Amino acid sequence: MTPARSSTTPAHAPAYPLLLRRLVTLLEDARRASARTVNVIMTATYWQVGRHIVEFEQAGQRRAGYGEQLLARLSADLTKRLGRGFSTDNLETMRLFYLAYPSACTISETPSRKLLSVDSGAAATDISETVSRKSSLTRLANRFPLSWSHYVLLLRRSRSPEARAFYETEALRGGWSVRQLDRQMSTLFYERTALSRHKAAMLRQGARPRPSDRVTPDEEIKHPLVLEFLGLKDEYSETELEAALIRHLEAFLLELGGDFAFIGRQRRLRIGGQWYRVDLLFFHRTLRCLLVIDLKIEPLTHADAGQMHLYLNYAREHWTRPGENPPVGLILCSEKDHAVARYALAGLDNKILSAEYRLALPPETALVAELEQTRRALETQRAVQSHLRRARKFKR
Repeated sequence: MTPARSSTTPAHAPAYPLLLRRLVTLLEDARRASARTVNVIMTATYWQVGRHIVEFEQAGQRRAGYGEQLLARLSADLTKRLGRGFSTDNLETMRLFYLAYPSACTISETPSRKLLSVDSGAAATDISETVSRKSSLTRLANRFPLSWSHYVLLLRRSRSPEARAFYETEALRGGWSVRQLDRQMSTLFYERTALSRHKAAMLRQGARPRPSDRVTPDEEIKHPLVLEFLGLKDEYSETELEAALIRHLEAFLLELGGDFAFIGRQRRLRIGGQWYRVDLLFFHRTLRCLLVIDLKIEPLTHADAGQMHLYLNYAREHWTRPGENPPVGLILCSEKDHAVARYALAGLDNKILSAEYRLALPPETALVAELEQTRRALETQRAVQSHLRRARKFKR
């Protein structure tokens, strides 16, 4: 005899896995939509920040060196009041963003707003300004459909305005994620397409995403740029992990003995129209040379090696003093399950000097072991802190 169906169970109730799949899709779509909304506001706001900086400079008839002093002062004051996200590099990117798109949105005062601002109550003026700002953000949002992370890549990595326009168009047309745009720029997709006889085929091929290009909703929400804009602190932020690793590496090298002299951290250099940043800079007293250290959280690529040689050429020309040997580079890669250390010795005057460098510098195996151990310790520490925070919230 067939048991009676419960009166609370629908006759055609969907299977639980289907229900779960629908809810996961619904929530992931909502998270993606939230990330897109934040990015729209962030991009429009940073364009306006860049506009204010440029207009302030122009009013002061910008002169050599003044712009850098202004950005440094703004960086210190904004960071003090609002927290992370306002380094001089970031402010320079916002400034360049406005200069790259100066006519993105014409923001003019309406007659009613001018009338209110002349001789009305402060409350009325505030309301008018708030409405005007919201309207400006809406217009700018339509002009900048890509995320702020996309525009940062376009500004920092494009070799020409034509290349930037090409990558922007293709990213919009193909719906490229930030990772896909980064991969295409790293492999010189613009230059390869320009030289190809079969441009249409190249464009079709380039539009195909790879599994590694996919960005999860969590990654979109927890992107360091989004968290900085919202004033939030992510306990699993890769940016914070990288900073902690750099601080530990600094202490580790200084503990190896008296040969390493600390010069600076996050040392900035400008090549052409682009700013770069060296993670750590040391001077080795025995070798009488600079040691340029670059740390990567992502997998090591050929582009990283090329960038290091760019740093070394710059350091040799601008940072090396008379009587010192050519600088040496150290690229450190610290993925979740893998660590790599590589010395860049190309450009040394002779093989004997290269051999001396190898003998005097720490073995790559020792650096790899230190990286792996430090990363495990830092992630364990973060997990414990996260558990304690959740426990304290539960007690409340």
